[in-house]
Amino acid sequence: MPVRFASQDSPSVPLIPLRPDQIDEWCAANPSSARWVETNGFAAKRGAILVLPGDAGEASGALLGLGTDAEMRRTRFALAAAAKALPAGTYHLDGSFKVDEASEFALGWLLESYRFDRYKDQSAPKAALKAPENVDAARIEAVAAAEALTRDLINTPAADMGPEGLEAAARELATAHGARIKVITGDQLIAQNFPMVHTVGRAAIEAPRLIDLTWGTTGPRLTLVGKGVSFDTGGLNLKPGASMALMKKD
Repeated sequence: MPVRFASQDSPSVPLIPLRPDQIDEWCAANPSSARWVETNGFAAKRGAILVLPGDAGEASGALLGLGTDAEMRRTRFALAAAAKALPAGTYHLDGSFKVDEASEFALGWLLESYRFDRYKDQSAPKAALKAPENVDAARIEAVAAAEALTRDLINTPAADMGPEGLEAAARELATAHGARIKVITGDQLIAQNFPMVHTVGRAAIEAPRLIDLTWGTTGPRLTLVGKGVSFDTGGLNLKPGASMALMKKD
């Protein structure tokens, strides 16, 4: 499921992130909404949402609680709470924020919009966000898309995501971005001096493989090396049982 910002041409209502120490100042500047804030007990606690009603009952905006400075340092992606809690509509970030703050807000929104829908249709969030004006929207969408692909690969059961499935995903990615791809499979791993990759996966029904993606021809050379384990029978369980629950995400 693609995760993208709303069109900048879309009509939208303001989404206003506030810390607890900013409530009084905001209410003083917006007296028509101050009573509504007081009545609902909105105190800008971390993740709290308050929709502001318009004259005809529509949403004229929304307040989002950021929490204290200490809470903001401990927990990222404050706008994730808004993405899943706001009613249907298009919103824009209202306020003065540094580029890194606005970028993190926007990325958090897109990450929360992810849904795993390979086996079952999943409802997309009803609320949409315009990219803040001072951020690199294309880069944030690219980061969110990369995260969504990673989650899709992780969330797919091993029965449907073995070495062949990982190779297919890598080839699709290479095609989409004009990258070169080389795959060394099965006994060719031994012939080309990758014995450990062969040893780890040789007993599987699908042959192990080394997937080499190369992108770009200019700039500094950067090599990222990682392993894609589609199924692991495990070994000695040195962790408490409760710590094993998320090992599929390791």
